[in-house]
Amino acid sequence: MILDMTSADSIELLADLIRHEHASLDTMTLSPVGAFQSRTTTLDTLMREVTECLAEAFRQRAADDFPMLYFACGKARVGSTALSNLFGMAGMPSYYQPLKAMLRDALVGRPLTPWIVPSAADEPSIFSKETIGPYVLAESLFNPLKLLVEAGYPEHRLHLIALDREPASALASWLDKLISRASEGTLLTHYIVAALSAARVTNYANQQGIAVSHYVYEVSKEPISSIRVLFDRLGLSGSFAEDAVTSWQQPGQAQASNARVIFPSEAAIYKVPNLHTSDSAYRYQFRATNALSEAQLELLERCGVNDVYRASVAGCIRDLGLSAATSARLFGERAGVAA
Repeated sequence: MILDMTSADSIELLADLIRHEHASLDTMTLSPVGAFQSRTTTLDTLMREVTECLAEAFRQRAADDFPMLYFACGKARVGSTALSNLFGMAGMPSYYQPLKAMLRDALVGRPLTPWIVPSAADEPSIFSKETIGPYVLAESLFNPLKLLVEAGYPEHRLHLIALDREPASALASWLDKLISRASEGTLLTHYIVAALSAARVTNYANQQGIAVSHYVYEVSKEPISSIRVLFDRLGLSGSFAEDAVTSWQQPGQAQASNARVIFPSEAAIYKVPNLHTSDSAYRYQFRATNALSEAQLELLERCGVNDVYRASVAGCIRDLGLSAATSARLFGERAGVAA
């Protein structure tokens, strides 16, 4: 199956296939895309190659040797990097999208290096964040949680933190931060695909009996209380410290000075200037959306992206036990109450 992604009708068709988890998504042809993808392949082939590489590292390990992995996943530009810094500041190893780094190597036919997970005896708990999208269709469709499970990571040692962000704000961030690497049309298409694919990851976790906690970026408007509640739900209340939320290093040094955040080796094409906002604390960053067109906003609604977000908000309110008043402050009408 080959789709023309230049029209709204084609984007809606692809969105429909994703929402219905159609098998053709795994076998459709994925053509080369500049420096990001040098080979013609399929999602099924890429997933199999990464899974096999991971399995080599997991195969000889006993289930109780795997640390508890708090696995944060969502579409790109949902505040996941700040969250990885926060977990690193809280004292646990925090991995920066190791699985997508493997996928990106596979896209260009580079030899894969497996993610080496520490022993539970050395690190009982670890954090990892994975984002879906943005540059090619493969990384906008892939399911990183499925890679772990099929490679042999024990389901009971996984806890998915399902991330999301208000759709217009996230899209505006994609178009502002990533436009040097892809066209506006490509980014719009991949944004929709990634948003819907993130929901598939959550569905997969539920099917596998993996614990899930929804965490939506807008709760970071009240960072201390939201992180405290999240840590409580994850069973990490003993690791919570307000300083990990409020007292990072000086602006511009947060990532470099946080030795617990572990970054993969990636090609220069992925090093986008000013991609991440340096800050001295974990906090909400407002994103203006007035540059988005009505056609773009309408497409988000027609393709079901807003429905995914509504479900994420409902899940976040439920999982974090947010009151009606708190939900109204954080989400406004998205919480089903007046702003």
